Amino acid sequence: MKTILPIALGVFLVWYWYHSTAPADREKILYYIKEADLFWIAISLLIGLLGHISRAIRWNYLLEPLGYKPRLINNVLMIFMAYLANLGIPRTGEFLRATALSTYEGVPFEKGFGTIVTERIVDVFMLLVIITITLLLQTDIIIDFFEQRGFNLNGIFLLLAAGIAGFVIFIVFIRKSNSKIALKIKGFVKGLMDGVFSIFKMRRKWAFVFHTLFIWVCYIAMMWVIKFTVPETTDLALSEIMVAFVFGAFAMATTNAGVGLFPILVSKALALFGISTVSGDAFGWIMWIAQTLMNVVFGAISFLLLPLLNRNR
Repeated sequence: MKTILPIALGVFLVWYWYHSTAPADREKILYYIKEADLFWIAISLLIGLLGHISRAIRWNYLLEPLGYKPRLINNVLMIFMAYLANLGIPRTGEFLRATALSTYEGVPFEKGFGTIVTERIVDVFMLLVIITITLLLQTDIIIDFFEQRGFNLNGIFLLLAAGIAGFVIFIVFIRKSNSKIALKIKGFVKGLMDGVFSIFKMRRKWAFVFHTLFIWVCYIAMMWVIKFTVPETTDLALSEIMVAFVFGAFAMATTNAGVGLFPILVSKALALFGISTVSGDAFGWIMWIAQTLMNVVFGAISFLLLPLLNRNR
């Protein structure tokens, strides 16, 4: 079910988007996609490539205390292979990375996989930080969004207070409960905190922090430069792009690489800032197509190059 549902949901959403979009609007969206400035798309892909190289460098900082330092080119190729694998079946890329690391660099599978899990924990923490910053930067828009749907300011604060109270009650319940779900949540939270704090115990912790920040700056910058490919989105501010980024991140976590859902949610986010549905859809599709093609092309090349470059291993 975990494998089939995300794929089925993505296919359904593509079908739904196609049939819920007027033919004239589809023609405009396709026109924007075909006429998108390849210069800015290339810049976006270059930024993405730099982010992946930075991720490969950061990976070695986790492996170094274990007594291993794989070749950087191998790390980069393994990461692209993992992204390609995740397009087909979610989360298989992490196992593939650990397996390739064991095959070509001699790192035991469990140790390599442990570093990948730590990476993911740190990335979840960074995403939470970006969501918090985005909410603070766009508080007015969020308040307007709720007010348009019948909530006044007092209602919003009441809703927020109820949410905080519910969260506190949930935490207290989880801490005292011994059910399987509670134990699983407690284990996840403990792993999250252990993974974050383990950074400060490593020898090159500040280099690790720098590359972590650089990776996420690259992710946001990839989307920021795409705004220059659609006339109506060129004046969007960075904080507005960050709202679209957060919506897109949720899409990426829901379906395989955000297929179907990514353009829809990004378009909905941009609509908060007065961007038309046609321009929002075009922006979302251009961004998704560009990053998906990057992962497919570089992932396929990596599958071919990795064994060739390591013939003697």
